[in-house]
Amino acid sequence: MPEPTPGAENLLTCMPREEWTRRAEAHEARVRPWTQPFLDRRFRGEKHPVEDFLFTYYTLSPGQFTRWHQGPGVILLDAPEREEWKFYRAATPAELTAAGAPEGASGVIVAAEAFLAKRETAVRFTRELLGRTAANPATFDCFGLHEWAMAYRAESNGVRHEDAPLRLGAEGTDEVVETHRIRCSHYDAFRFFQPQAVERNQLQPTRETQRRMEQPGCLHATMDLYKWAYKLLPAVDSDLLADCFELAWDVRATDMAASPYDLQDWDVEPVRIETPEGKAEYVRRQRAFAARGASLRPRLVAATDRLLAVAA
Repeated sequence: MPEPTPGAENLLTCMPREEWTRRAEAHEARVRPWTQPFLDRRFRGEKHPVEDFLFTYYTLSPGQFTRWHQGPGVILLDAPEREEWKFYRAATPAELTAAGAPEGASGVIVAAEAFLAKRETAVRFTRELLGRTAANPATFDCFGLHEWAMAYRAESNGVRHEDAPLRLGAEGTDEVVETHRIRCSHYDAFRFFQPQAVERNQLQPTRETQRRMEQPGCLHATMDLYKWAYKLLPAVDSDLLADCFELAWDVRATDMAASPYDLQDWDVEPVRIETPEGKAEYVRRQRAFAARGASLRPRLVAATDRLLAVAA
């Protein structure tokens, strides 16, 4: 295992067991309203076309999401059960002293050196992507048409959400796609376009151009803040992770409300982006999500910078 970085002791704090267990319990209580309904549905063999996405498309399991992490630089006192957790290690005597731990105390800390040794390439990619996204101008003229392009020519291609009918039918959905300008900048949405809709996108994002094309007005780029947060675990704290998830949850609701699907059986009122009023409502929500994302993105960038400082 890589050795602790010299001088890092100056940045350490410690947390007594009663404090960190309280925070862990508070985190579990915060995320339970999101995780428990999904687990209950899975037990019953049911699906939810809006909410399940946060646990199926994204790969962090409910159990992993529920597990609380303090983030780097914080020593958890009297936490022997965590010493075997991935990317954790016992705090050194020098670290315990620097953090002001009581004499004779023991504790565990996130092994930032080991994390970076294993995932430095991914950390640098995330740092560059988040930084470039923040620097790019936000655009608010896509109107969520990516979901419509995914349902284009449904009579021959089928649809992704088989339990939900198309609100305007197949022909009406095709007409919306064919009469609107499509400008989707997000590769991980674009790659799900139906083949006949691909050339209708004025932008043609690829994995190679992702870092250049991502922009902060995009709903999917905003949802993906959650993905970048959990990919950095345990080198980000669970408060930041849950904040990113909460934003992704809200964005997903609008993403599907603006989709071509009739989701009233799941109490989802449509944002009718085929109308001027619906477009205005979509942009209003999109701007609000972008503002919330703008407050989270720097926190994720700071987390990557702290990690990369280990290698400096």
